Amino acid sequence: MPRILGIDIPANKKVLYSLRYIYGIGPYRAEVVLRTAGINPDKKARDLTDDEVSRIAGVIQKNFKVEGALRREVSQNIKRLIDIGSYRGTRHRKGLPVRGQRTRCNARTRKGPRPKVGGIKRKG
Repeated sequence: MPRILGIDIPANKKVLYSLRYIYGIGPYRAEVVLRTAGINPDKKARDLTDDEVSRIAGVIQKNFKVEGALRREVSQNIKRLIDIGSYRGTRHRKGLPVRGQRTRCNARTRKGPRPKVGGIKRKG
């Protein structure tokens, strides 16, 4: 498994798809990184040379915030929203959908499993 910026990426996939395993790199950014580094996107990750891996790592470090730094920034942004008491911050605090989705039905991912209704059924 090749390691880019300390993250193992799948070796048996094309580099274009393997780069997406790095937090903060999606389909578009993976294309941009490979174009900037001058690497064929159809190449398998296991076939990358050390020079190509270092070029990819250099492009990512120079142009993008990824992994720990990005996670830290996102959590700081959420914490800031909570601290200033904005609507979005209160939604984050309550664990409800933040971006205007309905909660009357759906929203089970954010709200968690349904609470049990009713008591214990008696036998007999």
